[in-house]
Amino acid sequence: SLTSVTIGNSVTTIGDNAFSDCRSLTSVTIPNSVRTIVKGAFYKCSSLTSVIIPNSVTEIGGWAFSSCSSLTSVTIPNSVTTIGVGAFKQCSSLTSIIIPNSVTTIESSVFLGCSSLTSIIISNSVRIIGQEAFKDCNNIKQIISEASMPPYCFNNVFVGINTKECKLFVPKNSIDAYKRAYGWWDFFLIEGTTTGIINNIYNKTE
Repeated sequence: SLTSVTIGNSVTTIGDNAFSDCRSLTSVTIPNSVRTIVKGAFYKCSSLTSVIIPNSVTEIGGWAFSSCSSLTSVTIPNSVTTIGVGAFKQCSSLTSIIIPNSVTTIESSVFLGCSSLTSIIISNSVRIIGQEAFKDCNNIKQIISEASMPPYCFNNVFVGINTKECKLFVPKNSIDAYKRAYGWWDFFLIEGTTTGIINNIYNKTE
């Protein structure tokens, strides 16, 4: 029956499964003292609607917010360097996500089954995207990848996304590289940008 939590500013870690399965929890205040949100910390908190992660946090553990099916928004600060396996898996109400420029690896299954996601921004620091990271995010209409070198994709990263209709925005001078890169080559519409201005388009159907 727990509905809200305020965590004191002496706490530095939210541990394994700390609030797991608290299905009536709608809000949580995480203080600036917290450095790590550990594995499964808010797993299956199905009434949680939004989370602001403070810029003191460096690690979001595996499955930390997995199956938070009412979560519509989450702010990931630039302090975060690690987002663990399945951290936001099956967050079926999440509509958009920005991967900050402190993250180099998007781990496996991080956003698997986030069926309400419509847009993703991947920062220029990302080098690797793990297996099934965005699998079954079947409403994604736009992906912005700021990396000049296409991040290496493991298997089935974009399975379930309509790659014939989803627009992929990449740096203008990197269009050819994305066309040749495994995983990225599935996209039919790749648009090149310079400081946010669309310069040209590659359409695989022509």
